Amino acid sequence: MPGTKTLSTAESRRPLIVAAALRAFSRGGYGGTTVADVAREAGISTAYVFKLFPGKEQLFVAAVDACFDQIEATLASADTPPRPASPTAILDELGDAYADLIADRTLLLIQVHAQSVAGLPVIGDALRRGLARITQFAKERSGGTDHDVQRFIAYGQLCHLVVAAGIADVDEEWARILSLDLRHPAPGKRSR
Repeated sequence: MPGTKTLSTAESRRPLIVAAALRAFSRGGYGGTTVADVAREAGISTAYVFKLFPGKEQLFVAAVDACFDQIEATLASADTPPRPASPTAILDELGDAYADLIADRTLLLIQVHAQSVAGLPVIGDALRRGLARITQFAKERSGGTDHDVQRFIAYGQLCHLVVAAGIADVDEEWARILSLDLRHPAPGKRSR
């Protein structure tokens, strides 16, 4: 058809490879995952991955970018109350949507792994770019103060810690203090 653009095989496989990279890197981290691992996860050859991504750093950055794309899309689709609802009420709904999203630990772990190698310039840049997007989105959607948005992001990071370290499963005072009033995914139910 005139005017219709068809994707090349490479263009159509790029999202498949990035999704495989998300899964593989979330399991093994940056240091423990090879391009061959990602290729195996995607069901394609390592050479084909290198055709689309010149190196492991670029592949990891693509996974980090995709992670933040999914986060932003989830937050954008959250059922938030319309303004003039309080910024806190709006941010609480965004937090609930995010908690549901990270019930699948893939996105949570990619962020944790990215933080652990943020000293690599391109990965640090990708992580900061993603955090900037989410911070700006939360600010614009909620109309909250800088402190409101900082608290939202800080609770999200604490939620990462609680979920990644399995703190919600620990029945001790210190664990209850860290988990207090957090909305985070728990196996089979959502915690508050």
